[in-house]
Amino acid sequence: MTAEAFRTIGADRPSRWLITCDHASNRVPDWINGGDLGIAPADMARHIAYDVGAAGLARRLAERLGAPAILSDFSRLVIDPNRGEDDPTLLMRIYDGTVIPANRHAGPAERQRRLDRLYHPYHAAYEALASARPDRAICAIHSFTRQLRGRPRRPWAVGVLYSHRDERLGKALVRECRDLGWITGDNEPYSGHLDGDSIDRHALAQGRPNVLIEVRNDLIADAAGQELWATRLAGLLEGFLDRCGL
Repeated sequence: MTAEAFRTIGADRPSRWLITCDHASNRVPDWINGGDLGIAPADMARHIAYDVGAAGLARRLAERLGAPAILSDFSRLVIDPNRGEDDPTLLMRIYDGTVIPANRHAGPAERQRRLDRLYHPYHAAYEALASARPDRAICAIHSFTRQLRGRPRRPWAVGVLYSHRDERLGKALVRECRDLGWITGDNEPYSGHLDGDSIDRHALAQGRPNVLIEVRNDLIADAAGQELWATRLAGLLEGFLDRCGL
């Protein structure tokens, strides 16, 4: 299914897993400043606008697992679906050194318009897929940049993120990734808990097993890398819930 805010794939697939991709697209709807946030195309192609490679990885992983998937279809710079509605970073005005001109003067009315047309429809569709079966488990796919401006290079190939409120899958997946020799971050490069984010909203609040996987974006920037990592991750996630006693 395709809508302005999201794309869903394989809603009737049989897997317990739901594969999600909150930052799948760098699209700016034409009703926002004519479809242009006022930053250079090179910046719109960077990690600040979306998770590079994550959409292709999520699609391929869902196909290999026989799982449904939901992908956002708007840039995180328009409004970030992986933030709570009261999060100050929901609508970013500057990110990794880049000022977002179309957001500088976006007030409460504009914020609400973006919530109503993009954020809320995305989360309604996400919850519909999550609740389609009572034993649903969620795997969120993201990517991270190797180096933020002025920061050290990040050493990890993969990061496994999870909340302290539900460690059932995260710690086990870190172990299995490291057993395969992957340089794996344990709640790195970010903390796995953020009040109001997608996992908090659709997994922690309902007790659904969950894990968030971050792959370094240079490893999945093209179709070959996405195929490789989809195959690798599917090999881990197939049977993983059973191995964790879930």
